[in-house]
Amino acid sequence: MGEMRALVVQTQRILLRWRTLGGHETATQYLEDLADELAPRGWRFMRFYRRDEFPVPVPLLWVYARATKDIGMVVNVLAVPGGGWAYHEATWGRHGYLCPCGDPETAAVQIDRVLKHRLFPSTF
Repeated sequence: MGEMRALVVQTQRILLRWRTLGGHETATQYLEDLADELAPRGWRFMRFYRRDEFPVPVPLLWVYARATKDIGMVVNVLAVPGGGWAYHEATWGRHGYLCPCGDPETAAVQIDRVLKHRLFPSTF
């Protein structure tokens, strides 16, 4: 029974990775939606979307403060079970889950909170 479960989990991981790698345009659109929500909050961005220019397997959005580039967060979009997509902190991979992609406003609030805490740790 345990072997079968391990096989199912491994198969699911492979399918999610395949969907993620094949969904470049979808991920790019979700990251643009997130950037549109974060811009009025004062955050700046660097977009790493173009495959020919940036040799990364998935699009990345680096969110940082105007005053410093030292404190920020790199966000990516990964496929999740059930056919959906979700924002993740790229440095943590799937363990860096932030929010489903259908709600960029909630993701922006969450990212805003995390980055403010990183900028001013004693205020939260």
